[in-house]
Amino acid sequence: MEALRSFVAICETGTFRRAAARVNRSPSAISLQIGKLEEQINARLMTRDARHVELTDQGEVLLGYARRLLGISDEAMAHFRGSPLTGHLRLAAPHDLGVSQVPGILQKLAETHPGIVVDVSLGTSKAVQNMFANGAVNVALFNEVRDTSMKVQELSSEPLVWAMCEGGRAIERSPLPLAIAEVGCAWREAALQALEKKGLSHRVAYSSDTSMGQIAALNSDLAIAVLPKSLIAGKLVEAPADYGLPPLPKTHIFLAHDGGDLAKVLIASLTHEGGR
Repeated sequence: MEALRSFVAICETGTFRRAAARVNRSPSAISLQIGKLEEQINARLMTRDARHVELTDQGEVLLGYARRLLGISDEAMAHFRGSPLTGHLRLAAPHDLGVSQVPGILQKLAETHPGIVVDVSLGTSKAVQNMFANGAVNVALFNEVRDTSMKVQELSSEPLVWAMCEGGRAIERSPLPLAIAEVGCAWREAALQALEKKGLSHRVAYSSDTSMGQIAALNSDLAIAVLPKSLIAGKLVEAPADYGLPPLPKTHIFLAHDGGDLAKVLIASLTHEGGR
């Protein structure tokens, strides 16, 4: 079951490093688990390179089984251990994390602590931080490119890169057309500040509240964008260094909570410790 939990974490996070952080193991330990799992079922589960992990056909099949097995295991443990906690928990997250991570967190929490009701608010990273600072939410999950004054737990980090459509011409236009998120997005601020610092002429050609909207603009060669390196896939490539675009910082996923019992069990669900 532990190997399956690590396998699902790799599938959901996209890399061994982020999966290791989620299940509180080292990347080498995760790799060893996957190797033993492949030996047990006599099948290759995934291929990987420096950019991403890709499941084989057999890996796709196992993923479905693994999620069902882990769900049943966690549900059984919750039934016999019991969970006396009840109440309302308020969680805030940016739109992208609200789609990619929050549903899985809530599903796991519902299995292990069915008496807890969670209300979710989505907004920009800046808005999420303000909600937490003002006491409007118990837990805040957000992206940031700088240090924050709040007491936080760092869940993961990765480089931001200039992304474009492979073979696209948008990068050659002047002023440089950008696809960016709304005001308050950490990646938007990183892009604009880097360009302004270098004095490069630019304009906002496409604005969206999620990275999926930016990716759609890039795939159509309408603009370039600043995105986390893990999102570079399909038709997207990193902009060649020949174009002289400015360097970018790393983006971090931070977690802040009020220290209450309800918040703590949600954190345990997020790190896949709940029900273990």
